[in-house]
Amino acid sequence: MGNFFGHVYPGLFLFLHGLYQAVVISKAIISSDSLLYPSSPPRNKGRCARLRKISYGGLLKMVAGCFLTVYEVICIEGGLILMNRELPPRFMYPKEWQHLTMFILLTLNGCVDFVSKNVLPQRCVGLEKGTLVLIIYELLLLMVSHVKDSEGVELHVHSLLILVVFLLLLVFTAELWAPNMCHLQLMETFLILMMGSWLMQAGFILYRPVSGYPWQDDDISDIMFVTTFFCWHVMIDASCLLGIYGFSSFWHRCYAPSLKLTGPKEAPYYASPPGPLYKLLQEVEQSEKEDQVLLFSKSSPETESIVAGTSSTLPSSCGLLSHEHGTLLGEGNGLEG
Repeated sequence: MGNFFGHVYPGLFLFLHGLYQAVVISKAIISSDSLLYPSSPPRNKGRCARLRKISYGGLLKMVAGCFLTVYEVICIEGGLILMNRELPPRFMYPKEWQHLTMFILLTLNGCVDFVSKNVLPQRCVGLEKGTLVLIIYELLLLMVSHVKDSEGVELHVHSLLILVVFLLLLVFTAELWAPNMCHLQLMETFLILMMGSWLMQAGFILYRPVSGYPWQDDDISDIMFVTTFFCWHVMIDASCLLGIYGFSSFWHRCYAPSLKLTGPKEAPYYASPPGPLYKLLQEVEQSEKEDQVLLFSKSSPETESIVAGTSSTLPSSCGLLSHEHGTLLGEGNGLEG
């Protein structure tokens, strides 16, 4: 990795991963959706539907990690050996072994993501975040020891990269307790964009400067412009993140109403014949209705007798009321006479 492409390839992968994550987070924020369990529109069943449900983020990490590992090995003439045959033996290629360890960590992270999202019956977010925090901790330790023999421009470039990794470690650690917080996800995406773009810039600064002349370690203006370029990357990556959010918001306003109108048309694809549980519930309801009918038929003679007794008492009570009313009228006439 100690060459131009060794810095550009990992930086390009991280930058593209940050762009994809920015699109996903912008869509989730605009539509008020969950960041960990985003909803998907209903689709037809079949092999294509199963392929759409697969999360390819972990698979891409595994592919990128394996590719970078092979690239690191083949770039060393004579093979990547651990120790020489001299007496006393000495370790060989310390920086290359550190690069190889970083790429193996990326591959392991992809394996954990793929297993958690596609193999396990239920996604384990704690496992994903915990593994990611452990990997970033190891990456930070490797980066700190990686610059022990560096100086000048190279030391300053890697120090700024270490700063980004440290801030990313803090964000990942906070996500262990709040994995679904959009603010932390935005900060993570921005730092991943920064890490990727600055790695690519480091390749140009250290190995292929634009002017065609190498940067001078003893020139203070070169050191100062390294920091200036880093600040420009901060502004450019922040503008890129803001632009993705604005474009996603515009797309959601223009095309979301049409998607909502066409959504119910796909609903019949989920219609299925009633299963055994539904039939069992229907049989239970039917038996309950029959029991209620039997109970009502048994209690009907008693109900009829009560109704008949009530109707027979009504005329006598009416006659009693009319007799009392006539008596009262007669008494009233006598008083008037």
